[in-house]
Amino acid sequence: MRYSCRATGTVTDFRRIVWAARMRLSAMKPNHIVWHAFRKPCGAWSRHVPRTLLKPRMPRTRPVIPGSSWQNRRVIPWLRPDTPFPPLEAALSEPNGLLAASADLTPRRLLDAYERGIFPWYSGDQPVLWWSPDPRMVLFVDDFRIARSLRKRLKQRRLEIRVDTAFRSVIEACANARRRGQNGTWITPAVIDAYVALHEQGNAHSVEAWREGRLVGGLYGVAIGRMFFGESMFADEPDASKIALVHLAGMLRERGYPLIDCQQETAHLASFGARLISRLEFAHRVATLVHSNQPDSPWATAMSQPPVP
Repeated sequence: MRYSCRATGTVTDFRRIVWAARMRLSAMKPNHIVWHAFRKPCGAWSRHVPRTLLKPRMPRTRPVIPGSSWQNRRVIPWLRPDTPFPPLEAALSEPNGLLAASADLTPRRLLDAYERGIFPWYSGDQPVLWWSPDPRMVLFVDDFRIARSLRKRLKQRRLEIRVDTAFRSVIEACANARRRGQNGTWITPAVIDAYVALHEQGNAHSVEAWREGRLVGGLYGVAIGRMFFGESMFADEPDASKIALVHLAGMLRERGYPLIDCQQETAHLASFGARLISRLEFAHRVATLVHSNQPDSPWATAMSQPPVP
C-alpha cells in the first residue's frame, strides 16, 4: 500500500519522483499551477517530476525541458477549500497520476478524495499533492496468497493481533520506521493529525501486532463503505507487518470487503496476490463499494485471531 505503495516506497524514492520541488506559496493564488517537468532516472524506472511552481504567465526565457516544450507544458489545478477535484482522466501521465495540489488536508477533503480513487502523497515542504495513477495496484481479498514460510509463523501464534487499540502509535511508528535508502518520511505531523481525525470519525483503522504488551508491527488504512484503502505498515520484528496484513485480509473477507487499494505497484504486495488494474476499472469498483452498506459491528470488536485466508 504505501504498504508499500508508499510504505516500501521510501521517501528518498518519493523525492526522486517529486524531485526537489520548490513551492512558492506566493504563487498559489492562480487557479492552476504550471509544473515544469524533466526526466531524471530513478533506479529501475523514471518519471517526469515537478521542479518549480510559476504563476501562469510566460517567463522571460523559456525553460529547458528535454522532450517537451513550453507550448506543451502541463497544468494541474490548485484546489481551494471549496474546489472539487478534477476528473481522474485529467491526471498527468508524467508523473503518473498527479492530479491536483492544495493547501488543505482535512478529514472532509480526505474522504472526498478516497471516494473518488484519489490519495495524497507529498513531502513536508510541498503543498498537498493528489494522485490517481494508471494502472492501479489492488489486492482482491479472494486472491490473497500466503507464502509457506509465513503460514508456518502464523500457526505459531506468537503475536497478539488487536484492532484500533493504538491507531496513533501505529501511524507514528510508520512515520519513524527506518527503511533502506530513506532519510525522512512523508508522514508529517499534519498527516498524522489528519488521519487520527479520520480514525476518531470511524473511517481510519489500524491492525496491530503485539508481543508481551509491546507494539511490534502493524498497518493502517481508510475504510469507506466496503472498500479498504491501504496506507502504510511497519515492523519492529520480522514478518510482524506481514502477519498484520494477513489478519486484515481475513477480517475483511469476513466483513464482506472484497478489495484493498494498494495504490502503487510493488513486488512485495504482488507476492500476496496484488495486481494491476486500469484506473477506469478501479474507479468503477470504488464508486460501487464506497456506497455499499458498512457492516453493523464496529472494527474494534473484530476477531483478534480471524481464520487465515
